[in-house]
Amino acid sequence: MPSLLTKREREVFTLLVQNYSTRDIAEELFISEKTVRNHISNVMQKLGVTGRAHAVVELIRMNEISL
Repeated sequence: MPSLLTKREREVFTLLVQNYSTRDIAEELFISEKTVRNHISNVMQKLGVTGRAHAVVELIRMNEISL
């Protein structure tokens, strides 16, 4: 089954669950903070959830990311 996440979305959420801030993720991936927020928003929209924490829970439940 194909992944719900793009490669970059997976990278963003993998760092997010490691307690990286938006700024930290942007610096780590060499992208802007706005781009990080856009990736997070896109994933939340795909999942139909509100909030990063709910998105993380759903992605873990779906085996898209792990802790």
